[in-house]
Amino acid sequence: MTEGRLLYFAYGSNMSLARLCARVPGALPLGQRRLSGYTLRFHKRGTDGSAKCDAFFTGSENDAVLGMLYAVHLSGKAVLDEIEGLERGYDEKQVELSCSRGTRCAASTYVATAIDPTLLPFDWYLQHVLAGARDAALPADYVRRAIESVAVVSDPDVQRGALEFAVHRR
Repeated sequence: MTEGRLLYFAYGSNMSLARLCARVPGALPLGQRRLSGYTLRFHKRGTDGSAKCDAFFTGSENDAVLGMLYAVHLSGKAVLDEIEGLERGYDEKQVELSCSRGTRCAASTYVATAIDPTLLPFDWYLQHVLAGARDAALPADYVRRAIESVAVVSDPDVQRGALEFAVHRR
């Protein structure tokens, strides 16, 4: 942890700088990081009935989730816990990330506890993840394989979908 801040590893919709800063003002992006031994899955059951991202533990050194490391003010931790759904489908976990130049760093992230592999993400949710992948400058092959290849469904709540898409037009 840096002075008065929590290091937070975002790998799903909160990789998006616009989305995270709209929800947790003052979040500072620190760059792309790698979480080894995990794979990105869209199988966390969201409160809206759609799939959300999960860093799913495999233990295989061949697997990795890529994402963005943020420094979040400690005063924003309760908001972060709320938007991440702490104890409502996600648990907080301390992880060790690969950082630049071969160094490692510790950070907090959230992993799914409510899993339903039959669900698909809403189209707007995948757009948040793709925007975050661009913000984090994730490698194109990872984005194609882990994110763009995921099937989506349209949100039956058209108004919610429009509001979610609007975050990236500001």
